[in-house]
Amino acid sequence: MKLHSQIYGSGTPFIILHGFLGMGDNWKTLGNRFAEAGYEVHLVDQRNHGRSFHDDEFTYAAMAADLKEYVEEHKLQHIILLGHSMGGKTAMEYATHYPEDVEALIVADIAPKTYPQHHQDILKALSMLDFSSITSRGDADKVLAVYIKEKGIRQFLLKNLYWKEKGVLALRMNLPVLTKEVAAVGVALENDRSYEGKTLFLGGEHSGYIEPMDEVLIRKHFPKAKVVEISNAGHWLHAENPDEFYENVINFL
Repeated sequence: MKLHSQIYGSGTPFIILHGFLGMGDNWKTLGNRFAEAGYEVHLVDQRNHGRSFHDDEFTYAAMAADLKEYVEEHKLQHIILLGHSMGGKTAMEYATHYPEDVEALIVADIAPKTYPQHHQDILKALSMLDFSSITSRGDADKVLAVYIKEKGIRQFLLKNLYWKEKGVLALRMNLPVLTKEVAAVGVALENDRSYEGKTLFLGGEHSGYIEPMDEVLIRKHFPKAKVVEISNAGHWLHAENPDEFYENVINFL
């Protein structure tokens, strides 16, 4: 089963992996900037997300295997691999299993540790969308607003809406499996995994996903890791401060 992607530019292959409940499309603006800088950018939808296939299995091992298949299918070598949040965990999994494929690893706002479940409210809100009565994005937003006060998060989630057929909206993500397997998103990188190549961890100043004490664990798995804080940004650091995010990645590369 093949992963869906959008490809921009030409040059060194640069794969970007989105976070939980997102899709490659979330990275279009930055993806285009990296393409203009001389990279062949692949915005990949991970399994059960975006336009990629739905499957009952949802683990980082499975997502890394999907990506390996993608890399081989597209005959990519010496890739730059960037992942945000859940995508960062997939990227770590991939780099530690297939280090020969990865020229450089960039991890955005996630550490190789265990995270407690914290998506329940969002998943509950999404489960309340009844598409027999919802006929517009505005209708869907009103339902989500009961559970999710932050407009930015609602807009991020509403990107998943599409017209399944004339007059019928649906969600692109595989909500039943993502709800059932949500605990898999927070699991830590296996204790014995490591990647010796050049690595950059970027954390949002106001995020809390990467704490100062996590740097010891990061360097245990990624001995060459550089850890940088993006100012005036939370967990969606690439959207909240795209210029600083871009500059740090380009300078690192």
